[in-house]
Amino acid sequence: MATADIEAIAHELMTAYATGKMISQLPSSRPGFDLHAAYQVEAMLKNWRESAGHRAVGCKVGYANKALWRILKLETVVWAHMYDDTVHQSTDNSAQLSLTHARSLKIEPEIVFGMKKALTSPGLDAASALATSEWLAVGLEIIDCPFPGWQFQPSDFVASFGLHAGLVIGARVSLESAKIPRFIDELASCKIRILRNGELVEEGSGKNALRSPALCLAELGKAIAKRYPDELWKGREIVSTGTLTAGHRTEPGDHWKVEVEGLALPPLKLELA
Repeated sequence: MATADIEAIAHELMTAYATGKMISQLPSSRPGFDLHAAYQVEAMLKNWRESAGHRAVGCKVGYANKALWRILKLETVVWAHMYDDTVHQSTDNSAQLSLTHARSLKIEPEIVFGMKKALTSPGLDAASALATSEWLAVGLEIIDCPFPGWQFQPSDFVASFGLHAGLVIGARVSLESAKIPRFIDELASCKIRILRNGELVEEGSGKNALRSPALCLAELGKAIAKRYPDELWKGREIVSTGTLTAGHRTEPGDHWKVEVEGLALPPLKLELA
C-alpha cells in the first residue's frame, strides 16, 4: 500500500479517536491493507500522539487466543501502544474513570506487567519473560470500537489503537526472582471474577490468555522481535496481556469489580463516570 494511502487511513483513525466518530469503511476492506500496513499506521499514530505531548508507556496485547489464529490467519499475537493519558494507577485499589468521545464501550479484566528490561527476544519462555518484569497487577481495560457492530479484522484492531480507551491498574506485586516459579503456576491456574454493580457477570481464568499471562508476555516478546528485529524496548514499559473473560458492554454509572483467586492480588474496583 502506498505511503499516501497509509497516511490517509491514519488521519481518518486519528480523527475518529479524537472526536468519537465512527468509521464506515474498514481499513482491511481496502486493497493492500494488511498487518504490515496496520503497524505502519500504528507507528504514525504513535508519532502524532507523542508530537502532541503524550508519551507511549507500553502496549496492550490482542488476540491472545490461539483458537482464533487459524481462523484469522494470524501467526502470533498483535499489539498497540498505550499512553500516559490512558493508563491510570488506582488509589487503594479503587478508581473512577471518565472517558470523552465514547462510542460503544466494553470492559476486560487483564493481568498487567511492569517491565524492568527489554522484553523482545525470540527465545522467551514463561520464566524468562517474568524475569524481565518488575511487578504484576490485575487491571481493567476499557475498549471502544470505531467500526459499526464491533466487526473488524486484526489489521483494523492494530490500526485503531488496539481499540484501547483506558486501563486502570490495581496494586502492584513485586516479581522477585525467588517468586517466579510460584507465579508461573499461579498465573496459569488463577481464577477471575468480574462483577457489575455487585452482580457476577463472568468467571474467567489465567489459561484464557495463551494458557497463562506469562506465556502471553513471552509470545509478545517473540512477536515484537520478529517484526522489529532491530528495535528493542528500553524497559520500564507496561504490558497488558489480553483479556481473561469476554469483553462486556459498559456505560457511565457502572461500578465494576474484578476479584482474583489463586494469585495474591487484591480486588480492583472501577466506576465509570
